[in-house]
Amino acid sequence: MPRQVRIQFPGAVYHVMARGDRREAIYRDEDDRRMFLDALGEACGRTGWRVHAYALMANHYHLVVQTPEPNLVAGMAWLQN
Repeated sequence: MPRQVRIQFPGAVYHVMARGDRREAIYRDEDDRRMFLDALGEACGRTGWRVHAYALMANHYHLVVQTPEPNLVAGMAWLQN
């Protein structure tokens, strides 16, 4: 079944979650977690996002993100690559 289009609008708050392939670990150690948080900080600087909460689990992460512009998809594409 095709994925539904995500509705984006200024000031929206989203719960974002991403998981590793086959639910495999996405962080090897604390340095990997720090690198991800650095990349998330850069994504916030590029997009203006405000991260209200996050959880970094071994094989996935959760973010609560507020977007001042309708740019969640573009920001996630940058963060994930």
